[in-house]
Amino acid sequence: MKRISDAAVGVQTGMALMFSAFEDGSEMWTGEGPRVVVQHVSFDERFLQPPAVHVSISMWDMEGSANQRADIQAVNVRNEGFDIQFRTWGDTRVARIRASWMAVGGVPYHDNWDVA
Repeated sequence: MKRISDAAVGVQTGMALMFSAFEDGSEMWTGEGPRVVVQHVSFDERFLQPPAVHVSISMWDMEGSANQRADIQAVNVRNEGFDIQFRTWGDTRVARIRASWMAVGGVPYHDNWDVA
């Protein structure tokens, strides 16, 4: 469990178009086997510690004659941002993926005192 003991909790949300492989003929649409796309997200404001980040697919466009295999997750979560990693494998053909995300964590509070 991630415990947030700070006086202020921040929530940031956003969306990212991971790729549009159909238009440019990239390997997500034309390739086979393991394939990975990573996109960096920077937070509008820095968290005090790395926040809890939830990522989900909010739009997918996949070819339907093969199995539709997909994995999406937040990786490299830091105070100032994280990476969204989308991967597929086998003969799955992916035209487009859009991801939605939400980060929750402690943020600076105007009454916090630094007495170090």
